Amino acid sequence: MSWQENYTKWDLFEDLDAKLREQLNKIKDNEKLLEEAFHQPLTFGTGGMRGELGPGTNRMNIYTVRKAAEGLAKYIEKQGEEAKEKGIVVAHDSRHMSPEFSLETAKVMGAHGIKTYLFTSLRPTPELSFAVRHLNASAGVVVTASHNPPEYNGYKVYNEDGGQAPPAQAEEIVKLVNEVENELLIEVASKEDLEQKGLLKWIDTEVDKAYMDALNTISLNPTVIKEQAENINIVFTPLHGTSYDLVKNGLEEFGFKNVTIVEEQAKPDPEFSTVASPNPEEHQAFTLAIEYGKKVDADLLIGTDPDADRLGVAVKTPSGDYTVLTGNQLGTLLLDYILSNTQSLPDNGLMIKTIVTSEFGQAVASHYGISTLDTLTGFKFIGEKIREYEQTGEYKFLFGYEESYGYLIKDFARDKDAVQAALLSCEMGAYWKSKGKTLLEALDDLYERHGYYLEDLHSITLKGIEGTEKIKNIMENFREEPLQNVEDLQVIAMEDYKSGTRTYLGNNKTEVIKLPKSDVIKFKLSDNCWCCLRPSGTEPKIKFYFGVKGETIQASKDRLNQLKKAVIERINKI
Repeated sequence: MSWQENYTKWDLFEDLDAKLREQLNKIKDNEKLLEEAFHQPLTFGTGGMRGELGPGTNRMNIYTVRKAAEGLAKYIEKQGEEAKEKGIVVAHDSRHMSPEFSLETAKVMGAHGIKTYLFTSLRPTPELSFAVRHLNASAGVVVTASHNPPEYNGYKVYNEDGGQAPPAQAEEIVKLVNEVENELLIEVASKEDLEQKGLLKWIDTEVDKAYMDALNTISLNPTVIKEQAENINIVFTPLHGTSYDLVKNGLEEFGFKNVTIVEEQAKPDPEFSTVASPNPEEHQAFTLAIEYGKKVDADLLIGTDPDADRLGVAVKTPSGDYTVLTGNQLGTLLLDYILSNTQSLPDNGLMIKTIVTSEFGQAVASHYGISTLDTLTGFKFIGEKIREYEQTGEYKFLFGYEESYGYLIKDFARDKDAVQAALLSCEMGAYWKSKGKTLLEALDDLYERHGYYLEDLHSITLKGIEGTEKIKNIMENFREEPLQNVEDLQVIAMEDYKSGTRTYLGNNKTEVIKLPKSDVIKFKLSDNCWCCLRPSGTEPKIKFYFGVKGETIQASKDRLNQLKKAVIERINKI
């Protein structure tokens, strides 16, 4: 259907939600806004869906949410009566419409006779992952747009293992979602009727307690915390999101005495009014935490994103200021801490990371005799591998992480878990303080031992129909004319994950990449350097990743700058 036909269908629908009707009337004379809102269905892909709130087929609203829920319900129905009885678990974050979208999901499920466990209030994404496993459910949904701007919301689907649905499973769900012909006419049941029939079960603190019990198992050095409890100062901000209770209570149970909360950011706020972006990857998100840190002389500042699957950590410098660690740096520190403090490492131990995550972690893992596995970007691929090796016994999972501030210490959750990471990062800080070192000094020791690995990320946001076309052009340009060299760095191989091939530029030899197909290109250069191009699956962005290794920190900085400069200059020409 054309956007005009989609718009007419909505405009003529007499029972359209009153709020959406009001919003639609406000833009009825703006053809550009109408086209953006109706030119396509909001994409429900292998990572779920995410988009701006508002009326239209290309927006997040109760009807597009019902469409997603309808596809998932049909998928569960195909699994049989037992799957329907086991039901699904639904959680939501602090965003606009998140509670409403959660209930709409339950109302669609109920119309199909599928039970829904629904949290009474907002919960972190990792607790949803845990709850699916804890309640032995068939699937899970979390309504969240993670760290996107306030005008966004999103919808992520989890499988019975508590992980985001991997490609084959996700594609089947996507197919069923796309087969829904009219999102306006999906049958829903009433909340009262579902409660009466036992198809809507409200869940609360009992799952929190079970999750907290699991969190207590990740500690490696409880005696160190006891010794340093009075000495280490921590500042914590949930950035207006979902992690406040669990991180605060977790730190208390671990034994930390001096924890200061950034009060202005403690309460849920869908506008994220104190930050430009509620993303701990963006260092400005720590502005208030740094002010608090200087007041209380904090050793560590920790911040989670709104749905608490990403963690940022800042460390006090000798000058009394604070440096925010990158995701690669914190991941490598956590990995080293886990491996060096685990009593008996298994012979088949495994660390899992993504293809755009630093090779620093692999160097550390190898030092301890631990294998490393690379997956595509997205924690669902890490979760999928955890499940596979749990079943085959080939490897024992020890740690998983990605450069975008996502970490998993223990696999009672199957998605990145900022609550776990926050607690263990504070324990790690206490451990190194007991040795007379900061996390920055511990990081320097790792650089000295393994080499100076540095990474950077450059993103370009290209919204709308024209933006999608520009992103496509950039990817095609690099495929048709591969990068050859950057000053003294030679391109050794080009990995095209869309075709599933690795081509060595010296002899044009090609080999198969044994990973799922994805629109990603990675160039491997000499001296352990690399760069990668990846359109985002959830935002109107294309991301460029860079990684280098040098014998000194300055050599690495110079190499990183020259690699970034060469790629960005080419992008600008395109």
